Amino acid sequence: MASNNKSHVVGVDLGGTKILAGVFDADLSLIGKSKKSTKAKRGVEAVIDRIARCVLDAIDECDLKPEDVRGVGIGAPGATDPESGTVIFAPNLEWRDIPLKAALEKALKVPVFIENDCNIQALGVHEKELKGGPRHLVGIFLGTGIGAGVVVNGELYSGFNRTAGEIGHMVLDVNGPKCACGNKGCFEALASRTAIFKRVLGAVKDGQKTLLTEMLGPGLKDMRSGDLRKAIKKGDKFVQKVVEDAAAFTGIAVANVINFLNPEVVVLGGGVMQALEDQMLEIVVRNARQYAMSGVDKGIQILASTLGDDAGITGGAVLARRQTRQA
Repeated sequence: MASNNKSHVVGVDLGGTKILAGVFDADLSLIGKSKKSTKAKRGVEAVIDRIARCVLDAIDECDLKPEDVRGVGIGAPGATDPESGTVIFAPNLEWRDIPLKAALEKALKVPVFIENDCNIQALGVHEKELKGGPRHLVGIFLGTGIGAGVVVNGELYSGFNRTAGEIGHMVLDVNGPKCACGNKGCFEALASRTAIFKRVLGAVKDGQKTLLTEMLGPGLKDMRSGDLRKAIKKGDKFVQKVVEDAAAFTGIAVANVINFLNPEVVVLGGGVMQALEDQMLEIVVRNARQYAMSGVDKGIQILASTLGDDAGITGGAVLARRQTRQA
């Protein structure tokens, strides 16, 4: 078995609500995974312990031992310093300056590498889904918030302060709704899952009729992106309009990316896109082509990722493989 030469790597997707760990073989095929809720309210040490246990469970699931693994790559939400392995600031975990790499290496006795979660997802899409083909790629991920990962000349681009890719805070409408960051009309305040749900809930409170209340009750408890898809398929014009507006703003953001960076490929991922691709992608592409400067979008592909929920763990595995190759 190939495990003797440590051909296995583990990718971890650390989110505000869940931790996902996946074990990958030498061909970057996913051979087993494990999932835990994050429980961020329990504090930093408890979360780090849960990450370590999630990794060990995934390794055990594959009948492997930690010593069979050559590295673990983690995508963490927020600003990270990959060199020191520190999570500088992760708002949805309420973390500041947490030495995640050191803590996990102590717990796992395996080399650990850290990157921003959207950078990691872009890396996963670039290497696994697109076979490392495009020289320049931007991955835009629509979920609870919105972030992006940028690949330039086949390598992750993280910028001067290592915060490149904060596309969610590109302002698209100066008179738009207030964003959690304090600005008005950010992309994230217009097209994230949070923004879409906020708009739906506000309208329902104001008396808007929607099939969602029949499906989920008057308070729309536990609403998910998939519920929006179901309502649209049943002919809910209000929900369709909200989703189409989010898609239109996403298209404008893609056009800005094309005008500014001119990547070969723009990939759209994240939970919102995964659930609502059929309702959104065509509008995103149409608006992107319309708002891109004439001629500059020629030959540029705009696609939806097929990796779905596994983009983060796949990118983590790619990171671990690259870093251990360099070591």
